[in-house]
Amino acid sequence: IMGLYVMRLIFLQLVNGDSFKAQATNTTDYKFTVTAARGDIVDSKGERIASSVTGYNVVLNKLLMGDEDLDALLQKLVGLLGENGEGWSDSLLIGQADAAGHYAYTAESDNAAEQRSLAAMKENLGLQQYATADDVMEKLVEDYDLAGFSLYWQRILGGIHYEMQLQAFSNVNNFILAENVSEATVATIKENSLTLPGVEIVETSARSYEQGTVLPHVLGRVGKITAEKWKVTDENGQVTYPLKEKGYNMNDVIGISGLESAYEDELRGKDGVETITRNSDGVIVNTALTTVPEPGHTVQLTIDSEFQKAVDQALAKNVEWIRNSYADSKQASAGAVVVIDVKTGGVLAASNYPSFDQNLYAANYSAYSEDENMPLFNRALQGLYTPGSTYKPSVAVAALDTGLINRYSTVLCNGVYTYYKDYHPKCTRHGHRGNISVVDAIKWSCNIFFYDVGRRLTSDVYDAYAYKLGLGQRTGVEVSEALGRLTTKNDSNYTASLDIQAAIGQGNTVVTPVQLATYAGTLANRGVRYRTHFVKAILDTNTGKVLQETQPEVMDVIEDRGDTFDLVRQGMIGVSETVSGLKNYPVTIACKTGSPQLAGTLPDGTHYTNSVLIGYGPVQQPRFAVAVVIEYGGGGSNAAPVLRAAADWFAAAGMA
Repeated sequence: IMGLYVMRLIFLQLVNGDSFKAQATNTTDYKFTVTAARGDIVDSKGERIASSVTGYNVVLNKLLMGDEDLDALLQKLVGLLGENGEGWSDSLLIGQADAAGHYAYTAESDNAAEQRSLAAMKENLGLQQYATADDVMEKLVEDYDLAGFSLYWQRILGGIHYEMQLQAFSNVNNFILAENVSEATVATIKENSLTLPGVEIVETSARSYEQGTVLPHVLGRVGKITAEKWKVTDENGQVTYPLKEKGYNMNDVIGISGLESAYEDELRGKDGVETITRNSDGVIVNTALTTVPEPGHTVQLTIDSEFQKAVDQALAKNVEWIRNSYADSKQASAGAVVVIDVKTGGVLAASNYPSFDQNLYAANYSAYSEDENMPLFNRALQGLYTPGSTYKPSVAVAALDTGLINRYSTVLCNGVYTYYKDYHPKCTRHGHRGNISVVDAIKWSCNIFFYDVGRRLTSDVYDAYAYKLGLGQRTGVEVSEALGRLTTKNDSNYTASLDIQAAIGQGNTVVTPVQLATYAGTLANRGVRYRTHFVKAILDTNTGKVLQETQPEVMDVIEDRGDTFDLVRQGMIGVSETVSGLKNYPVTIACKTGSPQLAGTLPDGTHYTNSVLIGYGPVQQPRFAVAVVIEYGGGGSNAAPVLRAAADWFAAAGMA
């Protein structure tokens, strides 16, 4: 027997000793993501518009929690969070039970996002879409063994467990219980750390907007990855996880609109890795930051934030002045302005009125979304407006460039256009009458001249030039923009009379303010159209080194054959000489006003009009181009104060 024991010991210790030793000392590594700081968005001078600030999340680490009773731990945490006025992760859309012990949904019937979340919740729990709130809670209580808790705690714990399910809480995936908690909460959690195993305070970065009113519609927003973006089901029922494949975690923050979304790959940065090592007995033997996170790159804009603020203020003052000064403009309450750099196509300012503060978006969303003046609507890039007489210079370019007319060609303006037997549109003959040339026709905005020239050109020809100048097509900006349209012979309501209405910027033609600014810049550049853009460069956040710089990109060219653009410029200079506030201005400005008619009518039977204006300057060496649209603003000249404010700023900055 002793011999057998000796033989067995030799076998265990000498023959298989190394194998058993490896098993005894075997360890397992668990890797957790350390989120990198999001890159900054700065203006053309490097002034921060959006940046990342340090915040603190309350995180549950299942690996470190051990055998702790999860529900008891959650009750402690909810109590501590509640004492400090903090919330916790809960998107269940079900309220607390009423006196009779019944539950009700909190999702608003007219809120599409909440209704989608409600439908997804029922699907995730394996319930039919007709399931009641009571059915949902019964399922949660059963799935998570909550029958022994009061109704109050069943609702709270059920909501948290559901969030844990959504975030795939496991040994390798932590759960964020509360985000951006206060320093008081951080201190409270740390003071009670001995009784809260597996509960960590994790430093994170949150988006902050130092200049929350600067370009909010274009900057866009960041937010948590939605269920729809995380789990994508195609038309064949095939499920994919595209963001997971790109290295995202389910609860990561991502750009969801605007430049935040367009430059997500640059702004995101590279996450780090924290590795926790546990031995075969379940004891944590090491914790280390094995990969250091790298912050995202800095996105530098072409915007000058001080100029942007000046334009915002000028637009707001202009709308208020119109509303208070003109009986036919009492409804003036909204508008947009876009200013671009003529030589590069970079956007210098893009203003919307009314607007909003990025820092107040979440808190004031309901008020913003219910405001009839739509402060969340990006009029500068998405608003579609009839251009009115601001379209006339494009028709003049087409007529001169094709040789249909020259500087000496004239059209007789007697106040009524009688070419058609059954359609006789009129001209106000403001400042002119009799035979009129193209320069004076632009200066005095003669409808008869452009009716006749437009009819002879046809919309096929003058539309082609308008497209090349930048109207009715994408300008190239990095964020979503409306396409707009020009009036064509393919329109369902097309008639010959519509063709001449389109020649004065009416008809079915609608364009955006950013297209109008691009168009004005192309006129200033004598037919060279640059891609309009918001981003100047991508910078290394740590060193400031330029990694990528946006170069001026020519999108289209109208060959300048002779005096085409000179004559159009002379006409537009003439307009500025007729507009109060621009005539006798020390710097020569070229502009064109427009007063497109709207559907509503005034008591005297005349139509309401928008105020539309394009311009550029200084004429000798153009630097900036401007487009202004004010809804129900009346005559186009009413928008001139905004153009003058822009010119004043450039002059003060020594750039004009």
